[in-house]
Amino acid sequence: MRRREFIKALVGSATTWPLVALAQQSAMPVIGFLHSASPNPTAHLVAAFRKGLSEAGFAEGQNVAIEYRWAEGQYDRLPELANDLVRRRVAVIVTPGSTPATLAAKAATATIPIVFATGGDAVALGLVASLNRPGGNLTGYSLLNTELTAKRFGFLRELVPGAAHLVALVHPNSDLTDPAIKDLQAGAATLGLQIEILSAGSDSEIDAAFASLAQKPGSILIVTPDAYLASREVQIVALAARYAVPAIYPLREYSIAGGLISYGPNFADTYRQVGIYTGRIIKGEKPGDLAVQQAAKFELVINLKTAKALGLTVPFGLLNAADEVIE
Repeated sequence: MRRREFIKALVGSATTWPLVALAQQSAMPVIGFLHSASPNPTAHLVAAFRKGLSEAGFAEGQNVAIEYRWAEGQYDRLPELANDLVRRRVAVIVTPGSTPATLAAKAATATIPIVFATGGDAVALGLVASLNRPGGNLTGYSLLNTELTAKRFGFLRELVPGAAHLVALVHPNSDLTDPAIKDLQAGAATLGLQIEILSAGSDSEIDAAFASLAQKPGSILIVTPDAYLASREVQIVALAARYAVPAIYPLREYSIAGGLISYGPNFADTYRQVGIYTGRIIKGEKPGDLAVQQAAKFELVINLKTAKALGLTVPFGLLNAADEVIE
């Protein structure tokens, strides 16, 4: 080849390479990740989601891309964030651990597959027609987190038998709040007690809720399942310690952060399972054909260090029933 022809061919190749790379990048499937909370407190859960993706044969940045959308606790932003992902024509939308995000995604599209994880009843929430045959464009995991209220009542009362004032911390804009309150009120009624509901949808409102507890000595607290509240686990646990309020939480992450006791599903494993389902859908399976999975194992975690700080003695039966004891 003559020198001039060689240089021309080389230049032509150099201009072609970026176009080839761009074509490969555009062909890469894109996952829309929609969540009602914030990225930093949820980082370990996102890592679990990526692990599930890898088990299904996908690695972010290599053969799949992920577009993240975070509402930062502002649930009213979720519809627009969901619509933005739809406009970008993502291959699938995932909404792990965020029922408001799931409902926003469902309202935004009837065609793009959606993989969810909800603490509520997926059928009652209108997400799927049935658990075994979801139909439509949604599938995922039902954690039954709101249905564990009675057991949480029992564990907390066993730990603090003399408590007379029950308080629940809820997110005012969560779709799980109303069913959670009904379960809480029913559980309290069986004990002959009333329950006070404290709403908190921002950091300042969480602070104010705990400050009000300081005026009510002898209170015990149930923190209800909610993605935003879970993302504020460190703040909530620190306030419970400051005001010496015995509290039970819906996820083990709270107890790891110093919370007294928690009972609920393994959230990290749920995110991993959502990643696996997402990979299967990218490979061509239809969400309507994938049964909605239900949490099979729930973890009771007790933080003995916190119990000691609160002056509580954990009954042997409760210790024996615990899946994990933090000393």
